[in-house]
Amino acid sequence: MTGLVLKLKPHEKFLINGAVLQNGDRAARLRIRTAGASVLRLRDAMHPNDAVTPLRKIYYIAQLAIAGEVDEAAARAEMLEGLRLLRADASAEVALASLEVAEQALRDGKLFAAMRALKKAIPLDGSVPTEKALCSSRQSQ
Repeated sequence: MTGLVLKLKPHEKFLINGAVLQNGDRAARLRIRTAGASVLRLRDAMHPNDAVTPLRKIYYIAQLAIAGEVDEAAARAEMLEGLRLLRADASAEVALASLEVAEQALRDGKLFAAMRALKKAIPLDGSVPTEKALCSSRQSQ
């Protein structure tokens, strides 16, 4: 079977093509079979106030594009330029590998895969603790 598989916790919220949906009382697996559907788990969402470093800003731009709040082509171009600048400064091998994976995903038109790769590099970013950066949106809802 093909498609994106979301593993959802009870009552977890997620966004599909701009619509906010919420899982029921039990954990669930949901397969999105439509190619190109925009999907974002809200637990992966970053609050705008937490997008304070170049890496986090790129992550946030991906999030906005997935949510349909900005033009996807413009977002991809901005992200690719940001990744180019970040790669020049990346000192940690793991961060560099994540940035390369994100860049290839963007070139392939896969925003969610790029966002997932960037998320792996966030703990190495250092300015804001990862848990705070990625979970603050849950607290505000």
